[in-house]
Amino acid sequence: MISGRCAACRYLRRRCPSDCIFAPYFPPNNPQRFASVHRIYGASNVARMLQQLPPDLRAQAADTLYYEAECRVENPVYGCVGVLSRLHEQIEEAESELAKTRANIVLNSDVGQQSQVQQIDDEVEDNSSLLQAQTIVGQTQFGSSF
Repeated sequence: MISGRCAACRYLRRRCPSDCIFAPYFPPNNPQRFASVHRIYGASNVARMLQQLPPDLRAQAADTLYYEAECRVENPVYGCVGVLSRLHEQIEEAESELAKTRANIVLNSDVGQQSQVQQIDDEVEDNSSLLQAQTIVGQTQFGSSF
């Protein structure tokens, strides 16, 4: 047990027994942690939840209860669901932006390839036109002996 009363027993103004269910998870140096959890869930409900869990999961449960209580205090209507909703929206926005960026990259690479193909086609046309012109000039200079 932590020396002195835990934050829960201090908040509830009671003696802290040596086997206090709250002591490991609500230390005396952080009284706000228990106050938030107590305000939302109540001390007896928190004690019951912690007692029903295996000891190795209690710390995680206490952390989760504290996080959910803080979210509920900040946003009484949605609580931590509001946080999850905002995160989901941010993920959707990021995925949408990623899809647009990928489309632009593909489009730009296609345009770049098309412009390269167009340049090659133009060069081929220029070369074939030049070759035809040289052939015509050669035929007129040397006759049509070819």
